[in-house]
Amino acid sequence: MNVFFKTTLGDFTLELDNEKCPTTVKNFLYYVENKFYIDTIFHRVIKGFMIQGGGFDENMIEKKTNEPIQNEAKTGVSNLKYTISMARTSEPHSATSQFFINSVDNLFLNYTSESPQGYGYCAFGTVIDDTSTIDKISNVATQSMFPHDDVPVEPVIILDANIL
Repeated sequence: MNVFFKTTLGDFTLELDNEKCPTTVKNFLYYVENKFYIDTIFHRVIKGFMIQGGGFDENMIEKKTNEPIQNEAKTGVSNLKYTISMARTSEPHSATSQFFINSVDNLFLNYTSESPQGYGYCAFGTVIDDTSTIDKISNVATQSMFPHDDVPVEPVIILDANIL
């Protein structure tokens, strides 16, 4: 299953791993199908780490989401460069709509144990087309907007997201 994203800094396509992460993929596709991601921003960009989006509008207002899903990080999909993973709080099973794309290999985010520290972050797909868009977003200037850090100075907006 592939998903196409159009942003103000370019487009990219994801290939999702439904076989290893069925709950996560189903959840993500729900948000895509219901146009949830349109007009959300990449609200957290940390160069040399990741870009995070899927939860806030341009005014940094958080959108209402569905209930959290079970973390499928145990499946063994690794947080490698250009993989997409679910963002969450310190609670392992708290992911809703927010996701991040790894801009480098982040192996320390992988599952290691059934503990809050070791549960990891579920990687459930890979950018398969136009990784240069991810690189562009990864290099934008950022600022602090209390209480958020690493917020792009110029908003990077998701203009569209569609299942291919």
